[in-house]
Amino acid sequence: MTSPAPLPPARDPVGWLNNQPYVLLTLTSLFWAGNIVLARHVGDHVPPITLTTIRWFGVFLILLPFAWPHLKRDWKVLRAHLPLMLFLSLIGFAYNNAISFWAMQYTQALNALLIQSSGPLFVAMWSLVLFGVRLTGAQLAGIALSLMGVLTIILRGDFSALASISFNKGDVMFASSLVSFGLYSALMPRRPVTHQLSLISFTTCCGALMLVPFSVWEFSTGAVLKFDFLTLATLAYILIFPSTLAYMFFNRGLALIGPNRAAPFFHLVPVFGSAMAILLLGEQLRLFHLVGYALVLAGVVIASRRASARK
Repeated sequence: MTSPAPLPPARDPVGWLNNQPYVLLTLTSLFWAGNIVLARHVGDHVPPITLTTIRWFGVFLILLPFAWPHLKRDWKVLRAHLPLMLFLSLIGFAYNNAISFWAMQYTQALNALLIQSSGPLFVAMWSLVLFGVRLTGAQLAGIALSLMGVLTIILRGDFSALASISFNKGDVMFASSLVSFGLYSALMPRRPVTHQLSLISFTTCCGALMLVPFSVWEFSTGAVLKFDFLTLATLAYILIFPSTLAYMFFNRGLALIGPNRAAPFFHLVPVFGSAMAILLLGEQLRLFHLVGYALVLAGVVIASRRASARK
C-alpha cells in the first residue's frame, strides 16, 4: 500500500501580495480615495497639522513592535544616509500631508481631485530633471489617456465645465503637496536598501517630529482637537488605511516597477472615489462613469506594462 502524496505547501498570501505591484498600487489608490473628501468633512474637528502629527506618530507606534528588529539591523545603513532619509521624511510625510490637509480648508473636493490628476506629471518631471529618465511613448500615451478618463468622471462628461472652475490659495497649496510627493516618488528608488518596515517607521517618526513645533503653533492660534466619535473614526481610518497600509504598499510598488510606471495609478483615486459615491451614497451610475473608468483603466494598463519601462 503506497503512502499518499504529500500535500503542496500552503500559499503565503502576504508573500504573494508583496510581489504583486499592480495589486499593491491599486489598493493604495483605493485607500487614498476617501482621504480628500474625509479631510474636507472633518476640517472643523481636527486641525490639519495636528491631524498629520497624530497620523504619523500613530503609524510609528503601530509598526514599532514589528519594525524594531529590522530597525536595529538597518540602523547603520539609515544613519549613513541620514540627510536623504530626513529629506524623504520631510517631503513625503511632514510637508506633503500637512499642506494637503490644510489646503482642504480653502478648496473644494472637485478642485483637489482635478489637481491630483496631475500627480503622474510631477513624478515624470522630477524623474527627468534629477535623473534624466524620460517617459516612453507608451507611458506618455497611458498617462494622457487615463487623465482624459479622470476628467470625464470629475466633469461628468461636460468638458466645458472646466471654464467655470476657479482656483484659490487652497488649490496652490494642494498643488505644492503634489510637487512634494512627486519628488518623494522620484527619489524613492535611490533610497538605501532596508527592510520596508525600517523605512516606513523611520520616516514616519521623523516626519512627525518635524511637525511638533508647528502643532504647538497651531494650538496657540486657538485650533483645538475635538474628541468625539467623528474624530476617533477619522483617526482610525487614516492611521490604518491611507497611512500604514497605503504607504507600505506604495513604497513596495515603487521598488518593484519604478516611479514612472507606478505614477498612473494616481488616476485610480477619483475612479474609486466616484465608485464609492455610487455604492454608498446612492449616486446614479451614468454613461460618463463607464467611459471614464474604461479610459483610466486602459491608460493605467498601457503606461504600467513592462515593455513601456524601457528607455
